[in-house]
Amino acid sequence: MASKTNQALEKIHQQVMWNRLIAVVEEQAQAILRTAFGSIVREAGDLSAGVYDLEGRMIAQAVTGTPGHVNTMARAVEHFLVRFPVETMKPGDVFVTNDPWLGTGHLFDFVVVSPAYYKGQPVALFASTCHVIDVGGRGFSAEANSIYEEGVNIPHLKLRNAGELNQDFFTILLANSRNPVEVKGDILSLVSCNDTGEARLKEMMAEFKLSSLAPLANFIIDNSRDAMIKAIKNVPNGKYATDMELDGFEAPIYIKAEMEVSDQDIVIDFAGTSRASRYGINSPLCYTEAYTCFGLKCIVAPSVPNNHGSLSVFSVKAEEGSAVHPLHPSPVAARHVIGQMLPDVAFGCLAKALPGQIPGESSGSIWVLPLANVGTETAKTTGDNSSRFNVMNVAMGGVGARPGKDGLAVTAFPSGVGAIPIEVTETESPIVFWRKEFLADSGGPGAFRGGLGQVIEIGNTEDHPFTISAATFDRRRNPPRGRDGGQVGGVGNARLASGPQFTDKAIHTVPQGDRLIVKLPGGGGLGDPHDRSEDMIRADLEAGYVTEEGAKRDYNFK
Repeated sequence: MASKTNQALEKIHQQVMWNRLIAVVEEQAQAILRTAFGSIVREAGDLSAGVYDLEGRMIAQAVTGTPGHVNTMARAVEHFLVRFPVETMKPGDVFVTNDPWLGTGHLFDFVVVSPAYYKGQPVALFASTCHVIDVGGRGFSAEANSIYEEGVNIPHLKLRNAGELNQDFFTILLANSRNPVEVKGDILSLVSCNDTGEARLKEMMAEFKLSSLAPLANFIIDNSRDAMIKAIKNVPNGKYATDMELDGFEAPIYIKAEMEVSDQDIVIDFAGTSRASRYGINSPLCYTEAYTCFGLKCIVAPSVPNNHGSLSVFSVKAEEGSAVHPLHPSPVAARHVIGQMLPDVAFGCLAKALPGQIPGESSGSIWVLPLANVGTETAKTTGDNSSRFNVMNVAMGGVGARPGKDGLAVTAFPSGVGAIPIEVTETESPIVFWRKEFLADSGGPGAFRGGLGQVIEIGNTEDHPFTISAATFDRRRNPPRGRDGGQVGGVGNARLASGPQFTDKAIHTVPQGDRLIVKLPGGGGLGDPHDRSEDMIRADLEAGYVTEEGAKRDYNFK
């Protein structure tokens, strides 16, 4: 009896330390938010932070952050260890890369890795990543035809050597950036947050009298893997296929996927997916893995913590040279156009295995709004009296309806980033947001309605033109699909207030005195619209979520 009691107490003790470790990495992430310069990081939370064992296995991640960052970073740390083995590291060292294939999928995201020491011995690795606003090249545009045009590619380098910053790294990087102050500040915030993580880990190890994290890491990874395998048993064994069409750039992109479920794992194979685009919308395999696994986990075991153990039961296969596995030097700047659609592809497979339990499709990839008159043709014609600016905002569409619930309106699923307050963008530039409101009737009709998109109208307070990159504007021809009888959500649209439509993902100029108007897609519906209750329809009418015309057309409501 005493032995069983001791074992139970030990498990409780391990669980307490696990929770404490999650708190450590959450403070690590909050340090980025407090010190970052770029609004996409400090306001929208486009970042991630985590702690790894000395083998490079992720043992805890911060709640703050995006799947595209944290799940790619899980792979990235392994690549660092190939170039810099732990035994060659020293206290005060920091390592960095933005290599899309060895990092997080495109050049705008930097991964920073730092060894953590306790009583003179290495005990863990801290990693963090965030999106920086500019790394040269064409900027946040999908128009490049190779990675060489997209910006500065930093291989695995030492960012700090035994406490001394590598100034040559900053000299090269900042000389190629349109926003050097913000870029340097964001990268230093990553260094600072890893230092914060190390400091808190030392406090934790002292408190719990630990000399090594290895036993705790094994406990976390083994229990997480076991919990995931148990959850997989709720999905019937078999093969389940689906497909999805995206607008693409020069041609539509067709994503094909087959999911195979066994008692021990789930494998998704993207064989048959379109070849890589010659423009920068391709999703490197690390990014493809990140969002595919996230989609699977959302349904199969959302409550199991995300770490090496829980991720190890999922595998992703893709043909080299495809749009979900482009090879160097394919362009990848706007990789989330494809990558952030993949959770819905995973949902499509799971819907065949778990009918009635899967949400409708969402708007998917966020519509990034890079607004500028710096480094563009516009800057050559504006004259010296115009402000030079290069800013970024983000726009979200609707989430698909969920079993038993309507979809969320204007929510970034699957990325999870927050909105950048329009006041921030207006403070950083002469840009003004004239309108930002829900888009009525954009949610897909169903027994449960898809989440609403939004309409945004943007102008320039100065009497000059500006540019907008339409690199990420998808679902303008292929709306989010409903499920189980639910109907499609509204398509997206981008145009000038004067009338002309944007028909591609190129960089477009908003002429002097004109305005940009974007309408974001809505989420797909779930279930037969005729099964929606009259009370829910009336509530939608009162809130302005649907119009009287829409209620009559979509729900036969009089």
